[in-house]
Amino acid sequence: MQDPEFATAWQEAEEEFSIAREVIRARTAAGLSQRELAERLHTTQSVIARLESGAHAPSVSTLKRVAEATHSKLRIALVPAVSPGSTP
Repeated sequence: MQDPEFATAWQEAEEEFSIAREVIRARTAAGLSQRELAERLHTTQSVIARLESGAHAPSVSTLKRVAEATHSKLRIALVPAVSPGSTP
């Protein structure tokens, strides 16, 4: 974490994994399999698997569709950035 480029890459990946975890949480809370969520979104199970992998950040539009399909509410927050080495 001493390398600023590494720290930035780590933080960006963490945000994407956090989104993926929330999609998984919403899907499982709704009692849906990946296939069932895919059917509600008119897509394929493999698309849902990629979404849940955290490999890339989904669009807000996609997140809105997931929220609707899982009877969830989408909330997006902008919070103050914390510089490396400082505490929140």
